[in-house]
Amino acid sequence: MHKTTSAILVALMSTFLLSCGNDKKTDPIQDDIIPVRILPLQQDSLRQEVNTSGQFTTDDETILSFKNGGIISRIFVKEGDAVSRGQILATLNPTEINAMAEQASLALQKAQRDYERAQNLYRDSVATLEQLQNAKTAYDVARQQNSSAGFNRVYTEIRSVSSGYVLRKFSNEGQVVGPGTPVLQINGATQGKWLLRTGVSDIQWAMIKTGDKALVSTDALPGQQFPALVSKKSEGIDPMSGTFNVEIEITGKPPAGLAAGLFGKAVIYPTRITNAWPIPYDALLDGNGNEGYVFVTDDNKTARKVKVQIARIENNQVLISSGLENVRSLIISGSAYLNDGSKIKIN
Repeated sequence: MHKTTSAILVALMSTFLLSCGNDKKTDPIQDDIIPVRILPLQQDSLRQEVNTSGQFTTDDETILSFKNGGIISRIFVKEGDAVSRGQILATLNPTEINAMAEQASLALQKAQRDYERAQNLYRDSVATLEQLQNAKTAYDVARQQNSSAGFNRVYTEIRSVSSGYVLRKFSNEGQVVGPGTPVLQINGATQGKWLLRTGVSDIQWAMIKTGDKALVSTDALPGQQFPALVSKKSEGIDPMSGTFNVEIEITGKPPAGLAAGLFGKAVIYPTRITNAWPIPYDALLDGNGNEGYVFVTDDNKTARKVKVQIARIENNQVLISSGLENVRSLIISGSAYLNDGSKIKIN
């Protein structure tokens, strides 16, 4: 009885395995074909706005220094003080420069006496023409040296070159400074033109032209916007910030309430027209502000993943500035199931 049961079980197992083997052979292996929808691509003309930020300044900021080195005797102003044109801001200790000026004056007096003596001797045929000419040259040299000493004496003080404000004080009383060492920085905030100095990327720099219109604002004056123009763009990158510098000049009457160093924002409206591809927002993958990815197809059979540059996002669509050149169709649905090279079927 036991042997008969075992034989029946072996027969059943053989039949089951044979059936499984036959089922496996009859199921063909097929690749997944993903249904998608596509959109033909077409370029549109685009005037792209440039948003940037920076600090306010004026076009007449000036760093003041002494022409000659010496010890600072007095500094009459502090940072933030209002100054008027011609006002004395700082002075050097004049002892050394006065001594040099006195030496130059005495040397001039001696050269003048020597020249007059040489003239008299030449008339009496005692001195030669060469001696007279040498005395004249020495007198001319002494006169120029005396003039230079007098000029240096005038520049033992710093005077304001415009009416405005003291922005920075670099040195203090009693400090020894050399010729040209910065002492004070001023601007003509009451007269000069206000600028917003900003930094832009290389792509933005290429779009902007001098004379492009802009709107400037600052949190210090909420609710106000000031018309402006791009007045200058740098021709080289700033190695400190890694950006290109652009100066935006506020047009019209300078707004009250601005101060040098305030943070400001600007929207620049480039006149240069660029081309862009408008695509549905849902077609963009892995967007990070300036870049993203989309799936495209050239043969309606295979998906291809490409990297694109984003110009801007508006009204539930994304404007692509580059990356879709020579692409026929964009895949706008089913992208979540695709990989680069996936087989597709157009719905």
